[in-house]
Amino acid sequence: MESNRGNQNGIQQLLGAEQEAQHIVNSAKSAKQARLRQAKEEAEKEIAEFRAYMEAEFQRKVEQTSGDSGANVKRLDQETFAKIQNLKEESESISNDVVQMLLRQVTTVKN
Repeated sequence: MESNRGNQNGIQQLLGAEQEAQHIVNSAKSAKQARLRQAKEEAEKEIAEFRAYMEAEFQRKVEQTSGDSGANVKRLDQETFAKIQNLKEESESISNDVVQMLLRQVTTVKN
């Protein structure tokens, strides 16, 4: 009987130890899940911050190039106007010579 009680106590101790081990394992799993959730939230926060930073950089560059585009258009307009004026002046200065040359060619008869 005594050995039977000893076996019972041993079995009870083993069951108690098994339950305690199960609690420890469950606690570890819960802690691991909590840490994974926390890591995921931190990563999502960092991604959102990085995305906002990159978007701001993109918008800044778009604004810079848009501003440059307007300045480029104005500069090109000025250059084009200056070239047109130069061509007009040159054509006016040689137009009499061209007209005289054309008249000579048209009025000269070759046999």
